[in-house]
Amino acid sequence: MSNIDSHPPGSFCWLELATSDQTAAKSFYSSLFGWTPSDSPLGPDAVYTIFKLEGRDAAAAYTMFPEQRAMGIPPNWMLYISVANADDTAKCAKAAGGAVLKDAFDVGESGRMAVLQDPTGAVFSVWQPNKHPGIGIAHVDGTLCWADLSTPDPKRAGKFYSDLFGWQLMTEEEDPEHDYLHIKSGEHFIGGIPPAARRQPGVPPHWLAYFQVDDVDATKPSEADGRESLPAADEHGGCRKNVGHRRPARRSVLDLQVRAPLLAS
Repeated sequence: MSNIDSHPPGSFCWLELATSDQTAAKSFYSSLFGWTPSDSPLGPDAVYTIFKLEGRDAAAAYTMFPEQRAMGIPPNWMLYISVANADDTAKCAKAAGGAVLKDAFDVGESGRMAVLQDPTGAVFSVWQPNKHPGIGIAHVDGTLCWADLSTPDPKRAGKFYSDLFGWQLMTEEEDPEHDYLHIKSGEHFIGGIPPAARRQPGVPPHWLAYFQVDDVDATKPSEADGRESLPAADEHGGCRKNVGHRRPARRSVLDLQVRAPLLAS
C-alpha cells in the first residue's frame, strides 16, 4: 500500500462516478472493491459520496443532474488529471484543438477544475488541488492503477495529450508492431492508447479506468447488482475483464500481480 498526499502534474489524480442510482452504486462498488462510502451534502436533496479504502479517499460518486440526463449523457466515470493551473490548461487545450466543456471553477476550498474534451471526442477533467489533492491511496486492491484511451485517431489524440501534459507515448519494446501506445508521465507509466482497430463499433471515444485486484477471475459483481460484460483475458502485459453495474457505467479490473513490473517502473 502507498499513501498519496500529492499528485505531480500530468498524473491521474481522481475519478468520479456520475450515476442514475447512487444508492445502488454505493452497494455495488462497496461489495466489489471493499470501498466504504462517506456522504457529504452536495445541495438540496443531494449528496457527494467519497469512497474510502483504509480511511483514505479512493474515488467518488454523485447522482446525475437533470441537465445531464436531458442531454442524453449516460452514467459514466470521469477521470481527472492533476495540473498546476486549471485556467491555463483549459486555454492550452482549446488552442491545441480540444474543447472546453466547462470553464475552470472553484470547488469550494478543495481545488479548481475544468471539464475538457480532446480533439477526437474523449472527455476528461483537470484538477488544480488546494485542500484536496485527490486519490489518497494506491497499490492496493480497489485503487486506480491504469487508464486506456479509446479513440478513433490515436496519433492525433496522442499529440494533443503530449503537448498538454508532457506525456511520452511509447510502443512496447518487445513488440513494437503491437500498436499499443504506453503513456508515461514523468517517470511512471500511467495508461495507454490501444489501436483504433480494437474499438467497439458505435461506442464514443472515452477514457476507461482500471482498478487493481488480486485475482481478476475471482472479482465478480453479485448477480443482483452487476454483470460481467467481457470475460477475463490477458492483454499487453496484464489480465483484465470488464464488469458493469446494472445502471451501466463500464469498469475494468486489472490483475497487478502480472503487470506490477510495468506499473512500478
